[in-house]
Amino acid sequence: MSRTSSTRRHGRTDSTDRTGDRRPDSGRKRERNRNRGRNRGQKAGPWGRRHRPPGRTAYRRALRREAPTVVGLLLDDHDFAAMTRYPSFPFRDYGLYLQHLDGLLRSLHAQGTSITVTLFDPEHYADHCADTLRAPDTPDSRTHYTAAVTTAGPAVRYTRQPLALLRTQLAQEADRRATWDRASDILTAAGQCPDCEDAVAYCAFDLASHTLLRIVEAAGPGSHHLVCSLPIDAGDSLLATAHITADPDGELHLSDSEALVLCTVMAAARVSVRPGGLVLRTTDDQGRDTVYGWSLHPEGPRPLTEAEVFNAYCTDPDTGDPVPPEAGVRYRAGLPLPPPLPGDGPGSR
Repeated sequence: MSRTSSTRRHGRTDSTDRTGDRRPDSGRKRERNRNRGRNRGQKAGPWGRRHRPPGRTAYRRALRREAPTVVGLLLDDHDFAAMTRYPSFPFRDYGLYLQHLDGLLRSLHAQGTSITVTLFDPEHYADHCADTLRAPDTPDSRTHYTAAVTTAGPAVRYTRQPLALLRTQLAQEADRRATWDRASDILTAAGQCPDCEDAVAYCAFDLASHTLLRIVEAAGPGSHHLVCSLPIDAGDSLLATAHITADPDGELHLSDSEALVLCTVMAAARVSVRPGGLVLRTTDDQGRDTVYGWSLHPEGPRPLTEAEVFNAYCTDPDTGDPVPPEAGVRYRAGLPLPPPLPGDGPGSR
């Protein structure tokens, strides 16, 4: 038996070919080293010469960081109690629910995930399940509802703020959304503008936006906090707030969502039979606070007197009882507003 056949039979490999010539392994190694030398300094693909392409896990982690996550939050123990009637809902203690929810949010944030927290309303959830013919007592239905309400419902971005602050922010956003909805309904019911072919809602909102700009310009540079109230029913009113910072060069810094709701309520005052009110609290660069006020009517804002501003600011809106004035705060009559520029809006005064 030849050596070659014996080697093949036993699965051994060596460097001897059929002719008996021998090609040592060291020769092949030298050839590989020469090839490496030629390729030295060149990139081996998009990840560089010495970097291997990411594996499936790395790819999925990268995609996970770019995929936003939506989490529904039961805002108070009343909403939580309403969900406990579903056997598939895993929690029975609201404190424990908040503890684990906080842990989930922190864990997702640590992974680099973009997180939005939305309001989970049990009553709205039941209506949603009835409208979509979904069984309410399933995790899939709760997930579907959370994804659906994010586009139209109140939502807050999670940035690792404490859970108590997050709940406050979400409650404020829910109030703003409810105020905007009710003010929008008032404007929609007003019909068509008598001065043009547009809806009253468009004209009134344009005028309210111009009024807001004129008020901030008249107040000058500083930090401005505005509160607009509009009584709509017995014992009920709409309330909107906005914070605006005006630089000396005239540039304004404000929240778009706050300005939208404020201008919508101001616009609703133009079609309301009951006058609304607007209060401006300005803090100048010396730290001094000054309060101004206007009453809102269909024909436009009317400056309040100093006594009216004092009474409006120093009265509890819920009980009507007097509230002691704040130390160091000055109460002034509403600033006279410059007339709107031509083209600021139909019927503007």
